[in-house]
Amino acid sequence: MTRWQGFALAALLAPASLAGQTTAGILDSVFVEWRSTQGPGCTVGVDSAGTRISRAYGMANLEYRVPLRVESVVESGSVAKQFTSAAVALLAIRGKLSLDDDIRRHLPEVPDFGATITIRHLLQHTSGLRDQWGLLALQGFPPGAEVHSLARILDLVAHQRRLNFAPGAEYLYSNTGYALAAIIVQRVSGMSFAKFSKDELFQPLGMRQTEWRDDYRKVVIDRATAYDRGPGGWVQDMPFTNVHGNGGLLTTVGDLLTWNEALTRGTVPGGAEMVRMLETPGKLSDGSPIQYALGLGVGTFRGTRAVTHGGATAGYRTYLARWPDKGLSVAVLCNAGTANAGGYANQIAIRLLNLPATEPAPGPAVALAADSLTALAGVYRDSVPDQTLTFAVAGNALTASPGGPTATLTHLGGLRFWHPQAGEFRFERRGDHWEVVQFAEAWRRYVPQRRPDPASYKATDYEGTYRSPELEVAYQIVVENGALVLKSRPAGRLTLIPVYADGFSTAGRTIRFQRDAKGRVTAFRVFAGRVRDVVFEKQ
Repeated sequence: MTRWQGFALAALLAPASLAGQTTAGILDSVFVEWRSTQGPGCTVGVDSAGTRISRAYGMANLEYRVPLRVESVVESGSVAKQFTSAAVALLAIRGKLSLDDDIRRHLPEVPDFGATITIRHLLQHTSGLRDQWGLLALQGFPPGAEVHSLARILDLVAHQRRLNFAPGAEYLYSNTGYALAAIIVQRVSGMSFAKFSKDELFQPLGMRQTEWRDDYRKVVIDRATAYDRGPGGWVQDMPFTNVHGNGGLLTTVGDLLTWNEALTRGTVPGGAEMVRMLETPGKLSDGSPIQYALGLGVGTFRGTRAVTHGGATAGYRTYLARWPDKGLSVAVLCNAGTANAGGYANQIAIRLLNLPATEPAPGPAVALAADSLTALAGVYRDSVPDQTLTFAVAGNALTASPGGPTATLTHLGGLRFWHPQAGEFRFERRGDHWEVVQFAEAWRRYVPQRRPDPASYKATDYEGTYRSPELEVAYQIVVENGALVLKSRPAGRLTLIPVYADGFSTAGRTIRFQRDAKGRVTAFRVFAGRVRDVVFEKQ
């Protein structure tokens, strides 16, 4: 999860004064909006210094009017990744594999990209492998449009010709690595990933309601249905897929608290060595540290060490967190796509641990004249992932937006700006223009862009049929009413908006056209967040 996604998912509600309020009272106040029989809701479990309390709010199934219970089974989303990492780590502890194995030792179907991808790279999101969901969306088969399997994901990877980046060079969240890790566990252990996890992790710890969703059709007792908001109210939003390992864990808040307690005490299978492996943050090839360990984010929250992971699958929203130095563990499982599971967990921690209500800035705010702020406003682009940032002036402050939530920045002096979720931005002068250096998961440099005048390019230059050899899918580019339109089968239609010379945006993607020495358009490249540089050749 990126900082910008964290900004969207984990913005905190302003806490009220709760002096003397019980833990149960705090939970009731945090989840007040879900205390209804007319919509879905959340289950929450808190373990404070060994004392547990759990609550349930809202409905597990709206059609049959079944309320949520603390025993309700909810799908975990990416909270599941720590269990996949644990299965791999257990095999490593037993000498069955090494985290530094070349994945092609276990997965010979993966192409040789010219650089070694290790199992550690998979688990720390540093492999460079493009994200499976983004690739499937480009093929026209996103989640919900096709029932995917682990074999489908492996086949998808087998047809790739390039990576997002060299293994170990960057951190970029990728579900693909965890789907491949699940397959590695199967091949090394000689049993299904679901059975290995049950026999070696879940049963030994007494996690009796936890299992992998390896067959979405299976009847699961007490499973809560997932929902999201539709035009006329709540609609079902279930994950109809058999891919698991990256997500797909069915569990309860009680079982998650049991897991967290075992991590804190070092009583997980594999003992203290397992905990050390799971909680040691990674490093990039150049030695730069990252906060992601093995399926866990390890950092600080309001100055206190925190071990966390969030999740989102279809209409499920989840969060599991520990503040081990404070003896606090919080699990939140929601069956509503609009729920802010991470924000709720953080509110609970703030109140129970008496933490600061907001993240303190790394320095005092420094005033900047309005004309100086105006000079910085505009659109800036990083050509590597083809992402843009838009800066604007609002009142006496500079705001930044990547196309999602707008962040109001604090000026710390020297044209250095900061936001608790968006990260740090620094403006640097390069000749006659400003450039932006941002630090979130890594340092990025953005250069200013000017939106091209429609009269400056010939729309018909881009018309034609384009095919991706990697994805085995074709798109059409046509001109309709003076605008460029991308068409895909069976009935996809997206208008391309010019962003820079030969560059267009649509539906969160950037389409970058490529020309030959004579100026003829020969291909375009797609950049879609966790999927970079997918080439479509003009036919």
